[in-house]
Amino acid sequence: MACVRKLALLVLSAVVTGLAAAAPASAAPTQDVLYVGNNWDGTADIINVQNFTRIKRLNIIPDKQERLTEISKDPVRQGYFLAIRELVGEGHDQYVDDMFSSNDGTEIYVSRPSFADVIALNVATGKIRWRTKIDGQRADHMAISKDGKQVLVSASTARNINVIDTASGRITKRIESGDQPHENSFSADGTKIFHASIGTVYTPTDAPALDATKGDRYFQIIDARTGNVIKRVEMGQKMAEAGYPGFSSAVRPMALSPDEKKVYFQLSFFHGFVEYDLERDKVLRVKNLPDFTNGLPREAYLLDSAHHGLSMNPEGTKLCAAGTMSDYAAIIDRQTFRHQIASRGKKPYWSTNSGDGKLCFISYSGDDAVSVVSYRTEREVARFRVGYHPQRMRMGVAPLAVTCLGARARPKRSGFSGVGIGRERRALEKAITSPVLRRRGRSTRWCVKGSRGTVTAAFTRRQKVGLVLSTARGHGTKGVWAGRRASRLRRAFRNRKRIARGLYRAGPRSRLVVGTRRGKISFVAVASRGVLKKPRTLRGYLRLAGVRR
Repeated sequence: MACVRKLALLVLSAVVTGLAAAAPASAAPTQDVLYVGNNWDGTADIINVQNFTRIKRLNIIPDKQERLTEISKDPVRQGYFLAIRELVGEGHDQYVDDMFSSNDGTEIYVSRPSFADVIALNVATGKIRWRTKIDGQRADHMAISKDGKQVLVSASTARNINVIDTASGRITKRIESGDQPHENSFSADGTKIFHASIGTVYTPTDAPALDATKGDRYFQIIDARTGNVIKRVEMGQKMAEAGYPGFSSAVRPMALSPDEKKVYFQLSFFHGFVEYDLERDKVLRVKNLPDFTNGLPREAYLLDSAHHGLSMNPEGTKLCAAGTMSDYAAIIDRQTFRHQIASRGKKPYWSTNSGDGKLCFISYSGDDAVSVVSYRTEREVARFRVGYHPQRMRMGVAPLAVTCLGARARPKRSGFSGVGIGRERRALEKAITSPVLRRRGRSTRWCVKGSRGTVTAAFTRRQKVGLVLSTARGHGTKGVWAGRRASRLRRAFRNRKRIARGLYRAGPRSRLVVGTRRGKISFVAVASRGVLKKPRTLRGYLRLAGVRR
C-alpha cells in the first residue's frame, strides 16, 4: 500500500511539473502603435499614436546587397527588377509595400515588391528570422489572420495569393486570382477573405476603348479555411447593370460595413467610391468626390489610381478617402454621402484607422508625412514627418518601449509635444508612455529624446493642462527654442508683447510664451486663454512648471 501511495505521489509530481513547464510565460507588455512603410528608402517607422512621435525606425532591407547580387545573376529577375523600378516605382526601387505586426509585437511581416519576397523581421534586433520568395516576380498587398498564424500576400505576376505560415515562413496554400492580385481583407470572424485583382495598371492603354487589355479583374470572396473562391464578380459589369457604363472592373482599396453586408470600394480612374450590396450583388450608390486634376489625361494617373485609400470608422457612420491624384483626404457621412475635405497634401496613398477608431491616418507620399484626421470634427488634428515616400500604414503592437518625447516639436494653440491644453491629467499621463522625471501636486515633467531639456505640464486646480513648457532644443517654431540667442525672438515675432522682464507673448492673441535669460531663450511654452488673461496668473503657472524669476 505504501508503495502504491509513493507511486501515486511520483505520478502526481510529474504531472504538476509537466503542467508548469507547459504553462505559457506571461506575455511581455505591448503598446498600440502605427507602422508606416517608407517604400522608397526601405524603412518602417513605429509611431506612438498618443503623441505621434517616432519610437523607432526599422531597416527593412538589411540584406539589400545580398539580394541585389542574387538578382544580378538572374537575367529574368534583373529584367523584372528594372521594370518594377520604372513602371511601378516612378524610377525608384520598391522596398516596402505592406506590413503587419505579430500579435505579441516582437516581429513584423513585410512584403518587399522589388525583392519579390516576404520577411519576418525582429523589431528589437532588426534581424530577419525568415525570408520567403513568393510566386512570380513581385510581392504586393497583404493581410493577417486574427490569430496571427497566417499572412496573405498578393503575388502580382503569378495570378494568385500566397498563404504563408508565420511560424515557419512556409507557403501553405495558393489561392487563385485574376491579373495583378492586389487588395486582401479578412472578415471579422476570420472565415472569409475579400480580395480584388486590378489588372495591368502600369500600361499606357488607359482609354476606355482599350479596357480589355488590362486583363482579368475580379472582386472575390474566398473561404479562408479551404482557399476556395465562393464568389467572383466583375465590377465593371455590375456598374453597367446599375446604369454606370464605362467604369473599370479594377477594385482598389475597400472598406466593409460593420455587419459586412455592404462593401465600399474605389475603382481605377474614378474620383470617388461605390456602395455595393454583398447579399443582393448589386451596386446601390455611387459617390463622386471632387476632381482637382484639371483635365489631366488618364494616362498620367499614378498606376490608374484616381483615389487610393479608403477606411471606415468602427461605428460605420463615416468613411475616410484618400484623393490621390487630387491631393486631399475627405471624410464622408455614410448615410447622406455628404463630404468634407479634411486635409490636403501631395499624393495621398493610403488611409487607415487608429486603434480606437476615432482618427484616420492618411499617408501623403509626396510630402513624406502622415496626416491625422478626426472623424468627429472632420478636420486635421496633427501631422508628422516620416521616411521617404510613405505608402501602406497598419495599426499593430510593439514591445512597450521606454522612450522619451520626440526631439522635435512645434507648438500649436492646442498644445505642445503631444501634451494638449485642457486635457485631464490622469488621461494624459496614461497616454504618454515616456518616463516621468518629476510629478508634483500640479505639474508633471517628462524627458526629451537626445536632450538635457524637458517638457513640463502645469495643471489647473481641476487637474487639467493649463500650460505646457519645454526647455529642449528643437522644441519651438521659426528657429525660436531654448538655447538660441534672444535676437531670434525679436526677428521671428515682430508683434511680440512684453509681459515682464524676460517674458514675452509671441503676439497680441498668440498662446505662445517665450522666456529669455542672459541674452538667450530659456524656454518656450503654450498656455490656455485663462492662464494668459493676467500676468500674475501666468507667472504662477510658470512657477508650477519650474521657472524661477
